[in-house]
Amino acid sequence: MNFITEEFLTRLGIAETLPGTWVGGHSRSETLNKEKLLWERNEILTSRSPVDGKVVAEVAATTVAEYEEAVQQACQAFEIWRNVPAPRRGEVVRQFGEALRSVKKDLGTLVSWEMGKSLQEGLGEVQEMIDICDYAVGLSRQLYGLTMHSERPQHRMYEQWHPLGPVGIITAFNFPVAVWSWNAAIAWVCGDVCIWKPSEKTPVCAVVCQKIFASILERNSLPPGISVLINGGADLGRRLAEDRRVPLISATGSVRMGRSVGETVARRMGRSILELGGNNAIIITPHANLELAIKGVVFGAVGTAGQRCTTTRRLIVHRSVYEKVAEILVKAYEQLRIGNPLDESCHVGPLIDEAAVEQYENALKAAVAQGGKILTAHGRILGTGYESGCYVRPVIVAMPEQTAIVREETFAPILYLLAYDDLSEALHLLRDVPQGLSSAIFTDNLREAEIFLSAEGSDCGIANVNIGTSGAEIGGAFGGEKDTGGGRESGSDAWKQYMRRQTNTINYGHTMPLAQGIRFDF
Repeated sequence: MNFITEEFLTRLGIAETLPGTWVGGHSRSETLNKEKLLWERNEILTSRSPVDGKVVAEVAATTVAEYEEAVQQACQAFEIWRNVPAPRRGEVVRQFGEALRSVKKDLGTLVSWEMGKSLQEGLGEVQEMIDICDYAVGLSRQLYGLTMHSERPQHRMYEQWHPLGPVGIITAFNFPVAVWSWNAAIAWVCGDVCIWKPSEKTPVCAVVCQKIFASILERNSLPPGISVLINGGADLGRRLAEDRRVPLISATGSVRMGRSVGETVARRMGRSILELGGNNAIIITPHANLELAIKGVVFGAVGTAGQRCTTTRRLIVHRSVYEKVAEILVKAYEQLRIGNPLDESCHVGPLIDEAAVEQYENALKAAVAQGGKILTAHGRILGTGYESGCYVRPVIVAMPEQTAIVREETFAPILYLLAYDDLSEALHLLRDVPQGLSSAIFTDNLREAEIFLSAEGSDCGIANVNIGTSGAEIGGAFGGEKDTGGGRESGSDAWKQYMRRQTNTINYGHTMPLAQGIRFDF
């Protein structure tokens, strides 16, 4: 299926400038495969669509020598980029946003096909990239520092923010382009350069994005090292995390991966932004608008086939409305259409690969063994139209209590249903997991909403009232607590993580008074 248009590939010039990439099985494959000879020394990453199991493209992995060249190129570019005025850097990001607007349909389709999320979500992911570019353009004129009053006469104190250096960005398969853009757009306007290691499961999306931004840099006569791309597996990620030339690593992925990255970066006294797992819960109280709540729950639980870090995995329902909510949800799940994500009538696409399907199946077995009752149709879907074998049915499991499997994060469309008797019990259930990313409550009772948002309420980085756990906007800082890693990306003042703070004191007098009244005469 030639889902990437010939015009799109020609416009990007992927074959001519990125010989390590070729589209398998499509009209350009014969020309592109000639370039493969240049990369015989490289490991080849084969991207297969979870939609039909066929090859999307093959991308050459980065060798050690190429990694060194990439980092050196980034370091050299930083020497130039940090001295470009911030509003000018913002202008470059603005041009990137405009370029994304022109390819939104093509890039969104590629995201959908390579990752497996619905076309609407693929298009939404590109829109998120556009939005963060718009945000970053404004931010480029707002990198404010504070002015403080000195205790010493004829002294002035202030703080300013300087570019940090090369920023390493490690992203996961489930958002193959948006999470990179959250980091990159902010880092660029802050004066940093970026080294991107995407998931080896979705390398083609990264190649395309890199090519688009490279064309912007070329148009502005700027060094290509402002954004470099390295492709490979966990070994390459470890190399990046260990590299002292990269002062900040922003990593998105599993808790296990994040612990490794965090420990490695901390040993060399570097900085890390960790966006890791989520085991997100929604509380439905007796005062909830159930029509509103069901819509929020269903999208949160089945969107991206349950492969979002903000996916709703636990539904904590007051016992007085538990049976009614369960009945409505089961009927809603019966109406879900599962299939090709490019078919806009489908709500749910495939899981990313066979390993994800196996995790789904194992989690359901564990849930039943721990007293769970499956309320909906479940299991793998095979047959015509489901050739990849990665399609599964979203499932609701009623659990007697918050067992071990419920406290784990399974990256699949499994929703655990739990009952509670009073709000304090519901909040205990919400908090009693290792993760702390997103949470929500549905209620029209002001007191319940305020308690949920208070210090005794949700312990997550995101806490919503009358909207679901999924679908954060770029204007707010995104991230969570506990095993989620504690990092923050995107909006608010998250930009400060990409810069170094400097406190300055200026003495404009003719004497040398010391702070704290210390005297040192000689």
